[in-house]
This record gives sequence, structure tokens and C-alpha cells, in this order.
Amino acid sequence: MTKPSTPIRIPAPADDLCLTFANTRYWRGKRVPTETLADRDDLLRWVRQEIGLDETALSSLMPEAPSAFQEAIGLREMIYDLFVQAAGQGAIEETVLAELNAALGRAPMREVLSVIGRERGWAVVPGAPAVTTLLAPVLWSAADLLLGPRFKRVRKCDNPVCGWLFLDDSKSGNRRWCAMTACGNRAKAHRHYEKRKARAAEAS
Repeated sequence: MTKPSTPIRIPAPADDLCLTFANTRYWRGKRVPTETLADRDDLLRWVRQEIGLDETALSSLMPEAPSAFQEAIGLREMIYDLFVQAAGQGAIEETVLAELNAALGRAPMREVLSVIGRERGWAVVPGAPAVTTLLAPVLWSAADLLLGPRFKRVRKCDNPVCGWLFLDDSKSGNRRWCAMTACGNRAKAHRHYEKRKARAAEAS
């Protein structure tokens, strides 16, 4: 009988970690979007920085097969589609929800808490290397956000070229832009330009 693997600690994710992962591809409205996860190394670097897994955990969780990277990108796009639908306040498609449930079913279960000083997480037995274990915190955060109180705060930037997802934590709850200093200012400048053009056309 094969002995189970040694448990590893996976940090507890913030509920918007899934949005951070979805936003690794941005300017989605452009002909060529900006892609920050070009290969396996980029993915591992992101997991190390954003999830906080150490090198030992990374090497034990990421499958060697080239298809593993494409699976990770597929999970990202599924999460993006799910929360774009959420941001539109529409019904989430059953096929997208089924994809998330299937991925959660392949991810480790959160059964044993791990608290060491200020570090909080989950002790899981990883088993064989799997993308759904590597990205388990992303999947957990997607489920937590979907079922949690901040679900109605999910927004998609109003700039159609941007496509950035974010949580609107403003008091008014009507934030439209990923950042006022970026897309918000671009929108203001565009409106100003259109007004000037209209006035010039009336004066001519």
C-alpha cells in the first residue's frame, strides 16, 4: 500500500485572487491582448508571487507535461468568463459553472487548517502533481467570491478595450473604471475631445 504524500501548507487565498489570475491577460479588447503568462516559467513565477508557494511545493505540484500549462490557461479563461457574466449581473451559464465545479472536484479539499504564527492556510495532501492543486487557492477563491457577500461587487472596466475585472469597494458602489488614473482619465479625455469636435462642427 502506497503511503500518502507529506501534507503541504497552501496559504489561504483572498477572495479576489481569482480576479488577479484572470487579469494576467489584459487589454482584451485590443487586436493583440497583453499576455503575462507566456509559458510554464511565467505561471510558476506568478504562483510563487501571488499565492506564496515555496520552491519545494512548486516543484512537487506542477506537472511536467506541456499540456499542463494549457490547462492552467484554460482555467484562467473559464474564471474570466464566469466573472464577466457576474459583472454583467446576468445569469451564469451552466456550462461555465460546471467547469468550475469539475475543477474544484479535482482540487484538494480544505479539511485541515494550518496556523503557524501569523501564517494561515490549509494543510493538504497533494498526491500526484496536478494543475488543480497548484491553482487550488485560485479555484477556492472563485468559489468563495461566487458565494460570498462581495459577489455583487464584481465589476468589469467600462473601457471596452480594457476588460479588467475588479471588486468595487467604493461607498457608492458605482465605480466604472479599473482605475480613474488609467481608463477613467482616458474616457474623460475622449468625452472632452468629442464635445470640442461637436462644437467645432456647429460653428463651421
